Amino acid sequence: MTFEQLGIISPILKAVAYEGYTEPSPIQEQAIPVLLKGHDMLASAQTGTGKTAAFAIPIIQALYQKRTEEHTKREIKALVLAPTRELAEQIKESFRNYSRDLHIKAEVIYGGVSQKNQEVALKKGLDVLIATPGRLLDLMNQKLVFLDTIEYFVLDEADRMLDMGFINDVRKIVSTIPKERQTMLFSATIPNEILKLANDLLKDPVRIEVTPPEAMIDKIKQSLYYVPKKDKFKLLLDLLVNPKLVSVLVFTRTKHGANKLVKELIAYGVKADAIHGNKSQNKRQQALLDFKNRKLRVLVATDIAARGIDIDELSHVINFDLPETPETYVHRMGRTGRAGLSGEAYSFCSHDEMNLLKAIEKLIQMPIPLVTEQPFHVVIKDNGNKQEQPKKKQEKPFREQPQGSRTKPLSQQPKASRTKPSPSTSEKKPMDLNRFTKDYVSTNPSKKQEKLGPKKEETNKSSQKPNSPKSKKTSDKFYDFKKNSNSKYDRKR
Repeated sequence: MTFEQLGIISPILKAVAYEGYTEPSPIQEQAIPVLLKGHDMLASAQTGTGKTAAFAIPIIQALYQKRTEEHTKREIKALVLAPTRELAEQIKESFRNYSRDLHIKAEVIYGGVSQKNQEVALKKGLDVLIATPGRLLDLMNQKLVFLDTIEYFVLDEADRMLDMGFINDVRKIVSTIPKERQTMLFSATIPNEILKLANDLLKDPVRIEVTPPEAMIDKIKQSLYYVPKKDKFKLLLDLLVNPKLVSVLVFTRTKHGANKLVKELIAYGVKADAIHGNKSQNKRQQALLDFKNRKLRVLVATDIAARGIDIDELSHVINFDLPETPETYVHRMGRTGRAGLSGEAYSFCSHDEMNLLKAIEKLIQMPIPLVTEQPFHVVIKDNGNKQEQPKKKQEKPFREQPQGSRTKPLSQQPKASRTKPSPSTSEKKPMDLNRFTKDYVSTNPSKKQEKLGPKKEETNKSSQKPNSPKSKKTSDKFYDFKKNSNSKYDRKR
């Protein structure tokens, strides 16, 4: 099927062709005709499937046709709620791209930046408002935004709204919107809470499911690595030696973990940066731009900050920490394998993350293939306890017993051998105090020898401190990215 067969008007068809799209994706093919007829819709679709165009194109077409017929003034007719700033920006760009010749004005508002420019945009008038729930409520309370003219309402990534605790804010916003409206709800997964919300918001909706979690297995190669928590960074370095990992998005569970990981990667010469909620919007946008332009090889992100990352040629996603909810795993995988391209997702699992892994595999309805041929592999039992590889017993080195010493305790010796030393024996040889000094020095080389006796010229090699593991051990074991930055990380085996 082509875009022309979906009933799209010619100005939008030109804009779609300008963006480089020739045929609609499955979600676009099913959703656009339904929305053009004015139906409410509940769609299960992950990111990267073209769902933004699936709701943006019908809204743009409806707004254009109504303005042409009714000659109405510019006022907010469509509201799109998104969970994060990055996703909101992405949706705004999509509306602007598809309405380039139709004079449809779309603006975005979100927190973390000054609201002055947003106030100016609102006063000038607009057709489509894209917003995050928190900032929108703030502006509504300040009487700067009024939603009584809304005719089209989109709730994007509803499951993420639920995870981030925005559902109550969403309900407050919806309560101010006219009941006579067209509502569209998109979600990568549809748990019971989302179904309940959909029942409250939608009227006789058409339900579309084009990308169930298990369907993405065909395009995304998954790999599981059992690794101790302390060795996760070493495993990441070992994987980055492979030049095929051109553009890598690494997920961590915390902001602190993201910052720490970036510092360690930079120390090894890997070009990396982090995005998370504590970074300013300008820094986050700059990091995303550098990553898209291949100035960065690795982008470390938390789940909330990664929403809205739209990179068609993202080669690899690495779950440095497994997500706490299995639905988040689906969202993470949605970062790669976009636009019909293949992608790979690596997941690191330590023994305390086994329960998280079970929940993920239950959701995607398949076990993730395990990679055992890696230097830090450990065996993990199903109950989450780590099972160490059996260690061979090392034989103790043979040590001669001092002459005249007993090989058994006195209590285990036969009575006949229990002879008391004669008093004359102890009187013949006085106690050698120097012997204790020598023994003390040999077993305690760090103590000051001036108190115990004169320094010896030759020291025992076994008493010297070994080289620090940071200076020698790590550099021998791992690839030095700084030295070999010109060779594109080709590892010399």
